Amino acid sequence: MATNAIDQTRRMLSLVTYLRERPGARVAEVARAFGITEDELIADLDVLPMCGTSFRGGDLLDIDTDGDRIWWHNPDDVAEPLRLAADEATALLVAARAVATLPGLREGDRQALLRATAKLEAAAGEAAGASSRLSVTFESEGGVFADVDRAIAERRRLWLRYYSPARDELTEREVDPIRLFAVGHTYVEAWCRLSEARRTFRLDRVAEIKLLDAPADPPPIELRDLSEGLVQPAAEDPEVAVEVGPGGRWVAEYYPHDSAEELPDGGLRITLRTPEPASLRRLALRLGKDGRIVSPPALADSARQAAAQALAAYGE
Repeated sequence: MATNAIDQTRRMLSLVTYLRERPGARVAEVARAFGITEDELIADLDVLPMCGTSFRGGDLLDIDTDGDRIWWHNPDDVAEPLRLAADEATALLVAARAVATLPGLREGDRQALLRATAKLEAAAGEAAGASSRLSVTFESEGGVFADVDRAIAERRRLWLRYYSPARDELTEREVDPIRLFAVGHTYVEAWCRLSEARRTFRLDRVAEIKLLDAPADPPPIELRDLSEGLVQPAAEDPEVAVEVGPGGRWVAEYYPHDSAEELPDGGLRITLRTPEPASLRRLALRLGKDGRIVSPPALADSARQAAAQALAAYGE
């Protein structure tokens, strides 16, 4: 079952209490207790050590696992009553008020947040005064996130106007959202009614979004394992060869590839696979003199034409 960001946050808060009371708990038992897979649990455990009781980076949760058992090494340190400094109280209040204004936030969650904010204001005393003079305006991605999160929670279809960099165009489509996730950027995985296939959409490329009354009804599909990254080429994807000089060796570090052969000048010949070879034209333009696409020939010609057009535009 797909979970949204709010559901995951609730689970992780419960997980902290659960682990405190069960030192050395087995991974399989904890996953079963929370109704999630062991991989999902491990992903939560990867996040928890970055959480704590101080905005200054101290008092973080010292939680780790050997794959069989889970160990929390400092439960007593973080269990002491929380004392907020003035800047911490201000940051929390500003953030809470901003989140409460997000479009698409479920009303029950909004009211719970407002009640917690009121309690924090009372506890903060004079420090709360400074927060009332500050405000945060979310960029468009925040509103998109809220709409997608709501659509997942309410099992509703979405209408999108989406920018595709590979084709350099905006398309309109209806999608049945499946889950939100973050791998560098924030994405929604969904069943696309336009292409009748599973697609992944980056939230900052959504130009417009609407919640539809139609229920979301994606076909039963197995969720992809994203532990190896978002881009996981398949064996049947088209093969592309790129040659880079010493200044372009970073491509082998950032792009999954089949092979990287050393060249006499200190560069590399990189062979990779991608379902959309045209998307690599942008890579060629970014590389400039540090690299070029050598095959397939049609893609190499297309990249050269794109480079020539770009240079012509600068000349104008």
